[in-house]
Amino acid sequence: MVQRILIVDDEPNIVISLEYLMKREGYEVRCAADGDAALDALAREVPDLVILDVMLPKRSGFDVCQQIRADSRWPGLKILMLTAKGRGTEVAKGLRLGADAYVTKPFSTKDLVAQVRQLLGRPA
Repeated sequence: MVQRILIVDDEPNIVISLEYLMKREGYEVRCAADGDAALDALAREVPDLVILDVMLPKRSGFDVCQQIRADSRWPGLKILMLTAKGRGTEVAKGLRLGADAYVTKPFSTKDLVAQVRQLLGRPA
């Protein structure tokens, strides 16, 4: 079965590159440009992983992460926060709110793919 990823980012260039990268790896990809759209997408179809930016319009990635973890419909959903906010306090906050991994921008595509594979239980 094909694993599904929801990419949540408001920067079109990032979305295009992530979508290409994840599709090349064989994942089915959906995208959302803000926090509210992300939660709407999750209510329609639950992915295996959410790649979630922190700085989003309408609702921050931190809020979305917290909402996902508080909702019993999404118990096994993996969350990878991908953001320019890389200070120790932001990383700690993201992990405390329930993110499974935290990657800072700019990022290595090789490292990101490895992190996604690890979270989804795929061999490297």
